[in-house]
Amino acid sequence: MSLMATAIEGFGLPAAAGSGRGHSGTTGVPRGYADTLTALPAHTHTSDRDRMQPSANDKPPGAAAADHDGAAKVVQPAAGEGALENHLGGDEARNYRKYEYDMVAPHVGRSMLEIGSGLGHFSEQFAGRLDYLVVSDNDPYCVERLRERYAGDDDVEVIELALPAEIKISRTVDTVVMMNVLEHIKDDVRALKDLAAVVEPGGRIVIWVPGYMQLYGDFDRKVGHVTRYTPATLSKSVTAAGLTIESIKPINFLGGIAWWAAVRRGGAGYPDPRLVKIYDRTVIPLTKLIERWIRPPFGQTVLCVARVPDGV
Repeated sequence: MSLMATAIEGFGLPAAAGSGRGHSGTTGVPRGYADTLTALPAHTHTSDRDRMQPSANDKPPGAAAADHDGAAKVVQPAAGEGALENHLGGDEARNYRKYEYDMVAPHVGRSMLEIGSGLGHFSEQFAGRLDYLVVSDNDPYCVERLRERYAGDDDVEVIELALPAEIKISRTVDTVVMMNVLEHIKDDVRALKDLAAVVEPGGRIVIWVPGYMQLYGDFDRKVGHVTRYTPATLSKSVTAAGLTIESIKPINFLGGIAWWAAVRRGGAGYPDPRLVKIYDRTVIPLTKLIERWIRPPFGQTVLCVARVPDGV
């Protein structure tokens, strides 16, 4: 596999950036969404993504295993297409996570709900600047790890959440961030409405999704992506949910080219973590430099910042 083949999904990784990336993230580390750093890059960074189910021979997410004391313990899925997004990321994507943060952080206020937090690699970057943080995932393994990570921190709330659903948190937030999550959810409009219900009027929902169906390939199918978005298709869902678009644009132009070469031309279906690391150290810094001066017409990712008007 060539260096270009490191192009897999939104580099989030979490996923689960994931997911969630969630996503669910996104991300060898599960990122329910965003931590999933699907090689050029899928947090998760997310998952409240309607994740593809693992095969019959694989352990489902959140499978229980007995420890030496006989107590039930949540374990990380070991294999299976449904878990692909949860086994990449970690140290291989430090620059990419910083790239994500630099793009998202200017739109975040003092309180934040992250959808598809995975193991918490993305949210930890906000340590010290938030008065209230809610991290979430639909994967019990990730939720357990998040509770361990934030144990004793009274300003952080951890919830298990699979969108669309009513969201129960202690108080409203001024910002929701979802990294590589929305593309996993069939009823994306309903999910956005559910999120808007817990955002203060005038607050923001920051949406990071894989871009362009021309880049849709075997990896997307394996991890349960319903779609890849364009600014036009994402705008349609966002406005249908009653939100106002503040900004929307494609980003990660070089990642889009790499993913096209890997998936549409090269037939890659699974990222090599070693190449992800190389890509992270070389191409991501170049991407940041280029996009500082040029707005790309196309990219591996679409980034949208939406406002929640009064009465939504």
